[in-house]
Amino acid sequence: MRPDLLTPLFGRVAAIPGIGEKTANLINRLLAPSRQQISQARIIDILFNLPINIIDRSHRVLIADAIIDKIVVIKVVVIEYKISKIINKTTPIRVIVRDDSGELDLLFFRANPEWLMKSLPIGSTRWVSGKIEIYDRHLQIVHPDRILDEEAFLKLPQVEPVYRLTQGLFPRYITKATDYALEKLPNFDEWHEPNVLKSFKLPSFYVAIMSVHRPENIFALSPKHASRQRLALDELLAGQLALGLIRARIKRVYREKRNISDNLLAKIINTLPYSLTSAQKNVLNEIKMDLMSNNKMLRLVQGDVGSGKTIISLLSMLYVVEGGEQAAFMAPTEILARQHFENIKKILKNTEIKIELLTGKLSNSKRKDIVDKLAQGQINIIIGTHAILQDTIEFKSLGIAIIDEQHRFGVEQRLLLSNKGEAVDLLVMTATPIPRTLALTTFGDMDISILDEKPINRSDIDTRALPISRLDEIIEALRRAIIKGSQAYWVCPLVEENDELDLSAAQDRLSYLQSIFGDSVGLIHGKMKNDDKNHAMELFKFGKTKILVATTVIEVGVDVPTANIIVIEHAERFGLSQLHQLRGRVGRGSIKSSCILLYKPPLGEMAKSRLMMIRQTQDGFRIAEEDLRLRGEGEILGTKQAGLPSFIVANLKEHARLLAVAHDYSNVILNKDPNLLSNRGQALRILLYLFEKDDALRLLRAG
Repeated sequence: MRPDLLTPLFGRVAAIPGIGEKTANLINRLLAPSRQQISQARIIDILFNLPINIIDRSHRVLIADAIIDKIVVIKVVVIEYKISKIINKTTPIRVIVRDDSGELDLLFFRANPEWLMKSLPIGSTRWVSGKIEIYDRHLQIVHPDRILDEEAFLKLPQVEPVYRLTQGLFPRYITKATDYALEKLPNFDEWHEPNVLKSFKLPSFYVAIMSVHRPENIFALSPKHASRQRLALDELLAGQLALGLIRARIKRVYREKRNISDNLLAKIINTLPYSLTSAQKNVLNEIKMDLMSNNKMLRLVQGDVGSGKTIISLLSMLYVVEGGEQAAFMAPTEILARQHFENIKKILKNTEIKIELLTGKLSNSKRKDIVDKLAQGQINIIIGTHAILQDTIEFKSLGIAIIDEQHRFGVEQRLLLSNKGEAVDLLVMTATPIPRTLALTTFGDMDISILDEKPINRSDIDTRALPISRLDEIIEALRRAIIKGSQAYWVCPLVEENDELDLSAAQDRLSYLQSIFGDSVGLIHGKMKNDDKNHAMELFKFGKTKILVATTVIEVGVDVPTANIIVIEHAERFGLSQLHQLRGRVGRGSIKSSCILLYKPPLGEMAKSRLMMIRQTQDGFRIAEEDLRLRGEGEILGTKQAGLPSFIVANLKEHARLLAVAHDYSNVILNKDPNLLSNRGQALRILLYLFEKDDALRLLRAG
């Protein structure tokens, strides 16, 4: 249960005196944390809604010196009113004001004329504040956020915070809500050790919150300011503690050590048409040590595109299957699940291992047959989508669960899958190289292994960036390549993160390419039915279609070794890591491969940097670090993906050092006080509630 001390902070904004229902709905639209499916903003959301700018009232601005689209404070004299006979939503009341340098219009829509004339009497001197705009060659402020006489102006602070707004929401309401929230903020017991605060010169949580909402100057908004650093450290520590508690819960199960045999493993390795890389052997040994220990395995294997994660998955499952236990492999899409199923089935064809595919599209009779056989232990390996997580799926003796492309799933899915048996080992895989800072925040509950070598049979990919004006040349080169037996992906552009527009762009490109290449052009996109997607992939895989027009549905894991050309249209719209993932769809065999990055000039500086980097290197880890530097943590794994950490205060680009401190500090805390029962532990529980990481506390209560 949340401590009573925190109850006022989780009250609804709608209950704040002076905030009506209409205004509360606007604040809900702005601040309600939709990631937690909460539709109403709370006091805590107001506290963590930090200012984005300040109004410095220490410098007087003349009308003639005002900067367009900036919030200004001007001392004016009211000259006249212009009021239409019919007042509606589109006809404002216009108040003309002036100072010694010029005139300015104040516009008020749906305002009460009597109230306005009382606030702005003709001939009076007033201070007005708002954003300067220009319309029809006239300077104007629409709905000033302040209208003050001299006495009221002198009582205002010299520096006033500016907050994010949404259409229809006026600054005074956010200010009112913030003042109320600050009044409700308790002075909590300190959860940091004194030496941590001293070494970083950080204030208390209470002082930090107060100072960010009462900034003395523009530096108070900087992520380097002591108050911002304090709040960032708090948020990062809450995240690391939560992951640490989850890790402890998952690994808490003790079991008898397995007797691991390498017999089946060696037999399969000897049938492979290639040798394992040194990196693969090292990672496989780390997994073997985990499987032989008394604790559950909880390991992330991250490897670059084409580094051979699938065979590591299979060999890890064989360790467990040979001992009589079952294995489950979960992929994020049916295309990937089916692809893994077919590849693994081919490798295991001369063994007695029973392998099945479980997706949401099976017939009822087929599904029932698989469910029954799983429960009876007649299936050794099950490969599927999130359908594996359903309550009706039971195993006789699940020993290992593997999740492919982990960033598409969250911690909750990890827990659900690992709870399908007693002491189930958990191995998760990602082909998205992750910078260390993101690895700590997203996968801080896991041990991490890295595959940083590619198999020797993989060819380099010739990567070129060309303007869209050279489309005809590219089409002609593609025609020559296809005559020689090549196959190509043609990836259509992202269109404003809009699935419907993305689909339209893909269909337009399909029509154009079919007008040149006829029926040898296929299409695949995320809105197709699974059966249609699988059919489109099969046609391409078996060479029936030579060009596959696609949206980013092919970004992860799709493996067609005969495809050796990829054209990425409007490459400037994609992030670095996404370009690298898309490029990784080719170069999966020994055939010389090409990646054409089509762009529309002129390019911005960031787009230039991205295209230059993707041409310079095929090292996914270097690319991921550069992507983090260019775009920040919110974009590396994709904004829509469930496992992505989201931060309210912290900024990984600015606070990476604090993340390392939080990671180490959380380990020290949990080693000393694993159940957070000490006085400092109780204070840390408050921290977890403040940043809504209390799911981890529920795990503590569950034991």
